[in-house]
Amino acid sequence: MNIKFLDLKKLNTPYEKDFKLQFDSFLESGYYILGNSVSKFELEFATYCDTKYCIGTGNGLDALTLIIKGYIQLGIFNIGDQVIVASNTYIATVLAIINAGLKPILIDINKHTYNLDPTLLPTIPSKKIKAIMVTHLYGQVADMEKLQMYCKTHKLLLLADAAQSHGAMYKNQNCGSLADATAFSFYPTKNLGALGDGGAITTNNTKLNEVLLKLRNYGRISKYENDCIGVNSRLDEIQAGFLSLKLKKLNHENSLRRKIAKRYITEINNPEISLPRWDLSNNHVFYLFVIRVTNRVHFIEYLKVNGIQSEIHYPIPVYEQKAFEGKFPSSFPVTSTTCLQIVSIPLNPALSTLEISYIILTLNNYAL
Repeated sequence: MNIKFLDLKKLNTPYEKDFKLQFDSFLESGYYILGNSVSKFELEFATYCDTKYCIGTGNGLDALTLIIKGYIQLGIFNIGDQVIVASNTYIATVLAIINAGLKPILIDINKHTYNLDPTLLPTIPSKKIKAIMVTHLYGQVADMEKLQMYCKTHKLLLLADAAQSHGAMYKNQNCGSLADATAFSFYPTKNLGALGDGGAITTNNTKLNEVLLKLRNYGRISKYENDCIGVNSRLDEIQAGFLSLKLKKLNHENSLRRKIAKRYITEINNPEISLPRWDLSNNHVFYLFVIRVTNRVHFIEYLKVNGIQSEIHYPIPVYEQKAFEGKFPSSFPVTSTTCLQIVSIPLNPALSTLEISYIILTLNNYAL
């Protein structure tokens, strides 16, 4: 058997007929930038996330960056302010903070959830710290109740990177509505993936929404009037149409992901493999199923020999990246250990029952 980590062609095959009809409609409209399809998707996704507003952007990194720039424009952030972020997040979260002119402050993670550990937050944060930007890593919502309470106590903004958690719930609330502003990526591999780049921001803040609509489009308030320094980061009209189609089935596909995850957690029984912790609630949408092994090189080779493709998310933490050399002098022991042991195994709605069973059998047969 040969099982790809993620077969995007297979994943999108059920949508091909509708994609082609959508593309024909797109061509017929003659409107290619910020048209009806973008407006329609923004309304649909805001409704889905239970927020007042959704602002489509060119990609997830831009969504993160524009949130910070929006708060700078509103006078809430200043250049040089600090933002707390998890030490194991994908590099985009840190890049967004730096590219917007602020400074990331890394905090280590909980060893079971891989999300930022609220117990490690400073008792009295520095006056330069203005926000927490939490990542719902691998599809699991972070401990938002504790983070919300911390931010309320210390008068900080709570921002979220939900690039991996489309549709995840926390105490019956959509993850897109848990923070002051939330960024999403629609990169093709995501649970809600486009056929190219795309991103969005959700918020209930009317003033932030107004600023973001300008910032994403050169700072324009009319065709030839610009009242702030903006960028060109607009969700493509054709991608918005594709996303509207796929949004209808997102909950169903997330349910399929959870069913596969439940099988993995229930049926994989091997002392050499540590499985993720999950309470079986809707707080996880399993963008990734990440396990831990002590000898990763040996394990990955074993999977390869047995026809199972795997990935690592992520082998090099941001504070060890050459791009940030000397910027993060602190140590992050849980992240450092985790990054040496984690392996992502295939989990997505395109997997067949036979493939899932084979993966389980193969992992159970693994031995050092």
